[in-house]
Amino acid sequence: MNRYWSPLVHKLDPYIPGEQSQEADLVKLNTNELPFPPSPAARDALRAACDDDLRLYPDPTAAALRKSIARLCGCELDNVFVGNGSDEVLGHAFRALMQEDRPILFADVTYGFYPVYCHLFGLTYQHIPLTDHFTINIDDYLERPAGGIVIANPNANTGLALPRREIERLVRARRDCVVLIDEAYVDFGAESAARLVSDHPNLIVVQTLSKSRGLAGLRVGFALAHPKLVEGLTRVKDSFNSYPLSRIAQSGAIAAIEDTVWLEETVHRIKQLREDLTHALEARGFTILPSQANFIAARHTNIRADELTRHLRKENILVRHMETQRIADWVRITIGSEAQHQRLLTALDRLLQTG
Repeated sequence: MNRYWSPLVHKLDPYIPGEQSQEADLVKLNTNELPFPPSPAARDALRAACDDDLRLYPDPTAAALRKSIARLCGCELDNVFVGNGSDEVLGHAFRALMQEDRPILFADVTYGFYPVYCHLFGLTYQHIPLTDHFTINIDDYLERPAGGIVIANPNANTGLALPRREIERLVRARRDCVVLIDEAYVDFGAESAARLVSDHPNLIVVQTLSKSRGLAGLRVGFALAHPKLVEGLTRVKDSFNSYPLSRIAQSGAIAAIEDTVWLEETVHRIKQLREDLTHALEARGFTILPSQANFIAARHTNIRADELTRHLRKENILVRHMETQRIADWVRITIGSEAQHQRLLTALDRLLQTG
């Protein structure tokens, strides 16, 4: 606390990201980063962008990058908005598109940044409980007053996904407010709602290059929406930072988006590793939710999640203990490489033998 802070800052409860340790020989399975290097084409583009033009400001509209995204997603240039990671895009969406006179609806178990945005921007919100199976029931969102609806699909921390037809049913039923679909993990097995944007002026779909394209360090995210929603996002962006994406970031992002072969091969590898790790953990007494993301939620009947997390940390292995009440018995494990999985399983075997 500090007497120079504004009253708002005193009340904020910021989002706390997963541990970012710089220790050597660390198996980092707590922040859902890709275990493989990004596309060689992206790396080449990043190196090429480090030229004399860095003295110049980047294109504030990121037109070339938005054109690449539009081609990828089958939409028009004015349907695309880009920002400094999907977190910034989400923040602008909460500020620009969520209404203050009614609560924002999102699940009780989901991405922890959503309530933070609400507190920051003076919005009220209501948690909608997941079902007993940790799934989202769209019917629970149809009749309640809402200043906006936010759904992560696949859902953060569970990895469970809704089919596109359920997303469309929600968007059609709630034309009174914006429906935001956060698709940070969509490439790993879920159905994207991107193709619905052209038919639904109240839909915004947010994606990121941090997960499936392995560019978490580049900080590039984007939204797909009706041009009027994009205009609202742009008004907020230009009132905050007209140049959120550097020349380097825009160049690398374009190359990564256009390297679709690399993406397909990488996603296939992650899916296979996810399946293998799921079977290995189930054989050791874990319950695993059927994830469509690059992580799995795991629970062991005989070992508490906090105990499991502490034991693995002593073994230089990081996983995420999800402390939200309903999933406090679960840990979230990022899908890593085969070598990382072997380290994890060996450490778990030692714990299970001694426990």
